[in-house]
Amino acid sequence: MIVALIDNGSLEPAAQLNLRSVAAALSRSAAVKVVSVSWKHSDRVPPSALSGEPAWTLRPWVTAELHRGEREFVFVPFFISPQGAIGSALRGDLERLQLEAAASGGFRFTFSEGLAESGIIGEIIAERVEQVISASSLDRPAVVVVDHGGPSQASAALRDSLANQVREILSGRMSCLVAASMEGLHGPLLADQLGTPGFNGSDVVVAPLFLSPGRHAGPDGDIGQICRAAEARRPALRCLITGLVGTHPGVIEPLALALRKTLATFHLPSLA
Repeated sequence: MIVALIDNGSLEPAAQLNLRSVAAALSRSAAVKVVSVSWKHSDRVPPSALSGEPAWTLRPWVTAELHRGEREFVFVPFFISPQGAIGSALRGDLERLQLEAAASGGFRFTFSEGLAESGIIGEIIAERVEQVISASSLDRPAVVVVDHGGPSQASAALRDSLANQVREILSGRMSCLVAASMEGLHGPLLADQLGTPGFNGSDVVVAPLFLSPGRHAGPDGDIGQICRAAEARRPALRCLITGLVGTHPGVIEPLALALRKTLATFHLPSLA
């Protein structure tokens, strides 16, 4: 059996470095070796940006492990939620790999529970917001919890649920809180929200619902660009962006607990 912490993948080196950092911490907490693997994209990051060690993506990694004789895989999902379109497509890719490998003995896989099931995400977002409020001595700022956005109603419902959790935790520390998306069908959109009363003329804490820095949530990512464009249109507006969910140390123990639970129950009969 082999264990992998798996994310969507990114062309941003910082995303892969964070995945490796979380995998190493998870290995220590769960007392089992955990490797870092991305579903897509990350194998295009130059190894020179990753201390000389190339990143693995799903298909070549599984193929290499099958050649080494591995037949049982446990994946720890490093997603806000693995239940949306990305999680479904990832499982589809693994099932196709199973069919391709069937003639040579096949393999089996399972996923441990992710962060959404642990209930920790809302607490982390609230702490990230509180850190910004305290560091900048803000007086009851407006808050926007922003996700990527997309077609999935389930993802939008999770975003809204997490925003409600943050609202309850930070009651009295902020003036108002809204859940928004960077893009997609389930608004409001961040760019629009930053133009509404209560958000367009004062301090606004923007809390990205993202795990790792990348094209969207990195220092020069899409969310930052949306905020800077809004500030340029409205001189009284100041956006303060929080740290990310997946760089918070609080993600480790819930993932380790879920992994230990999965390893304790994932006893499969022989594939022979």
